Amino acid sequence: MTPSELKKLLAEAEQDPKRLAAAVSGVPETILRSKPAPGKWCMQEIVGHLADSELVFAYRFRQVLADKEPKFAPIDQDAWAAHLGYLEASVPELVAQFGLERHHNLRLLRRVQIRDLSKSGFHPERNKQVTLEEMIRYWAAHGPNHLAQIERLKK
Repeated sequence: MTPSELKKLLAEAEQDPKRLAAAVSGVPETILRSKPAPGKWCMQEIVGHLADSELVFAYRFRQVLADKEPKFAPIDQDAWAAHLGYLEASVPELVAQFGLERHHNLRLLRRVQIRDLSKSGFHPERNKQVTLEEMIRYWAAHGPNHLAQIERLKK
């Protein structure tokens, strides 16, 4: 990844909180909480997932940048959605949490040197070393993937 590619990815990722807020703005609570099928997340759970995922990315980015031979804790996203109160928080609160965490991750990643992109940590869910560059690319696509999911649910 070149410095300009990194800068472009980060600029795009910076827009995700605004896009998320716009996507759920004005959607009635009953629709936000309506599950599309048993075992599938409603829009509010997706927003909660984005907020918590940003925390997970934050910790993993910091592990890779600061720790020696980091190993990431596995995350069961369905268990998190089921047990961490995503439906108890308000959607604006979850959007704000996502935005604040994204802001801090962007601040951290904007100081990354290109040589840092090859640093890695062991990812148990993938059973391999994952570089910071791979993590940033996945993170940058994560928000848009879920925003598209929200748009599909709105239809």
